[in-house]
Amino acid sequence: MGDSPLMVQYHDKEWGVPVHDDRTLFEFLVLEGAQAGLSWQTVLNKRENYRKAFHAFQPAKIARYNNKDAQRLLRDPGIIRNRLKVQATINNAKQILQLQREYGSFDKYIWQFVGGKPVKHRFESLGEIPATTNESDSMSKDLRKRGLRFVGPTICYAFMQAVGMVNDHTTKCFRYNAL
Repeated sequence: MGDSPLMVQYHDKEWGVPVHDDRTLFEFLVLEGAQAGLSWQTVLNKRENYRKAFHAFQPAKIARYNNKDAQRLLRDPGIIRNRLKVQATINNAKQILQLQREYGSFDKYIWQFVGGKPVKHRFESLGEIPATTNESDSMSKDLRKRGLRFVGPTICYAFMQAVGMVNDHTTKCFRYNAL
């Protein structure tokens, strides 16, 4: 996962830990989408700036963003200034609110793709870890059907790994059994 102090801390404390908080789930969905075409290190370095720029990833606030807010974000050097990614974040916040109304929480909706509990894989090497799975394909298809963007199968699988829906630490990693 990298050897920068930030990447090590992220791996050792956060990556793969099951998340059930709607705001944090939305944060990871946004950040994984922001990563498209970039490295996770780039996104992780900008994470605190994203939290400031996007009102701590509160979907209800972001859903109310207007063109002026989008322009502010596109001028912010602390985030990835990609028009499509910024627009997707605002759009996705609106769709998350709809999912919360429909399911009671984003957590309840999103965890259904793994039956409500983490899938614990038994990969011995990083090379065995897939880019997508049937579950991430299903998640992506359903999210896109509901109008979300930057939620392709690979982004969805990275999201699933980050929020602990799957345990893809290798069996040799000290975090594997802890999770």
